[in-house]
Amino acid sequence: MAFESFNEFIAMGGHAPYVWAAWAATAGLMIAIVLHARAERRQLLRNLQRRVRREARLATGQGEMARVSHQVGGNRHDT
Repeated sequence: MAFESFNEFIAMGGHAPYVWAAWAATAGLMIAIVLHARAERRQLLRNLQRRVRREARLATGQGEMARVSHQVGGNRHDT
């Protein structure tokens, strides 16, 4: 083993501030990447759901408009 005790491991031969700061920065960035990816995924799913609802609403509205235009002759004010 490279270190005789746990305290020597923590001290890292006098380089502890640099070593543990690097580990903390790496861990922080990894957590930030995961959180960012999850937020982007949630946003993407929300946008897709919104798009599906909008397209379904437009398809329903266009179907109704097509029936009205065929029944009345193309102009809704011809009644």
